[in-house]
Amino acid sequence: MNLRRVLHILGLLLLVLAAAELAPLALCLEGDSPRAAAGFLGASGTSAGLGLLFRFLGHNEGDLYRRDGVIIVVGAWILASATGAIPYWVADVLPSPADALFEAASGFTTTGATVLRDIEAAGHPILFWRSLTQWLGGIGIVVLFVALLSELGPGARFLFQLEVPGPKAEVLHDRVQDTALTLGRVYLVLSIAEIIVLMLLGLGPFDALTHTFSTVSTGGFSPHPESVARFSHPVRLAITFFMAASGINFAHYYLFALKRDLSVFRDAELRVYCWIIAGTTLLTALVLSGESALPSLVALEDALFQVVSILTTTGFATVDFNEWPDTARTLLVSIMFLGGCAGSTAGGVKISRAVIAWRAAMREVRLTYGPNSVISVALGGTSVPEQSVRSVVALFFLWIGAWGAGSLLLTVGGIDIVTASTASIATLSNVGPGLGQVGPTGDFAFFSAWQKLVMVFLMWLGRLEFFALLAVFHPRFWLR
Repeated sequence: MNLRRVLHILGLLLLVLAAAELAPLALCLEGDSPRAAAGFLGASGTSAGLGLLFRFLGHNEGDLYRRDGVIIVVGAWILASATGAIPYWVADVLPSPADALFEAASGFTTTGATVLRDIEAAGHPILFWRSLTQWLGGIGIVVLFVALLSELGPGARFLFQLEVPGPKAEVLHDRVQDTALTLGRVYLVLSIAEIIVLMLLGLGPFDALTHTFSTVSTGGFSPHPESVARFSHPVRLAITFFMAASGINFAHYYLFALKRDLSVFRDAELRVYCWIIAGTTLLTALVLSGESALPSLVALEDALFQVVSILTTTGFATVDFNEWPDTARTLLVSIMFLGGCAGSTAGGVKISRAVIAWRAAMREVRLTYGPNSVISVALGGTSVPEQSVRSVVALFFLWIGAWGAGSLLLTVGGIDIVTASTASIATLSNVGPGLGQVGPTGDFAFFSAWQKLVMVFLMWLGRLEFFALLAVFHPRFWLR
């Protein structure tokens, strides 16, 4: 391992975070928020000081190895969450360190679960910071550094593969830095487009910025307690569109817009993604119009928004779906596990993995009556390597195990099983709201401090897709 080079790179990460933590200061001056200003200055100073120390202790020599890449990726998310918690704590918005860390981790991992009881009382600077952390976490902190950091050399490819979600990281250019820049441009274009659309529909600059940050990142933080229900129907439809767009593999936009590659429309994962949205929306709307006696158009609009919001793991709400019939709620919980497409900002296990796992299962069914058959698992007409199939199966096992363990731990203290189990999957899949006490009108503040730390770990697990984070806890990882 080249730990001194790891420190050098993490030092640069902290310096960039220090600059980002100064962004809300203008709002502090405008709103006369001295405690918030002290929080951002303290966070920026801490990040800058640690960054300079890491750069001094480290060096920029030698190759980066796989273990170094794992430490950089895991360290990036932990450091971002820890320093990002300082403004909440110093501003006395969340005086408990566990609460502040929960809110910051929820932001950077684009989970959207909150412990804030009175959201609007936090003030514009803190609320802007909440949404900004989601926007930074959406594109992936490490992807940002891969794009900007030419000194990584060959190690950039492995960092990119660790950071970009899905069974494989799609490299669009020979140089992985160019691929990261391309994905970053797509992210920026989507963000600018949504800001313009929302402002044309009547939102002020603050609401347009914060909701764009939380939509394109599929994060779900809103500066209003009623979330998107506060806005008009055209605004809700616009946000629905951008949530759905952010759940699609960003590489498809590049291939279609610049390469005129029409094969993206034949992509198996994209077609399944669209069918899931359409099918789940229609089923949910039928349940709502039948059991809840809602008018058909109202049921369809509510169902479409919530299905897209939950499938893309954004977590916005226009209604309290906790009050929906059990069938409709079960449909929403089932798609919490899936998430969006690989290469998007959405959480969950990713649809491509679900397709691979399903086809691997069906292969085993066929082998029971044709044991001598040679059957490959294919995705989009391309055979999936057996190593990738094994990785997908292993991830599903870890995902179910973590969800079960998280659910068990969260029931301690008399928490009901619906609340505990949906809080576990909502944080693990980076969705945000669940059911019961953590529904769209609830929060996570009632959990004990240690349970909040459990959910922070679940958020990191889901965002890093298990393997990198669990690797650093393996005893052999640290052996030479």
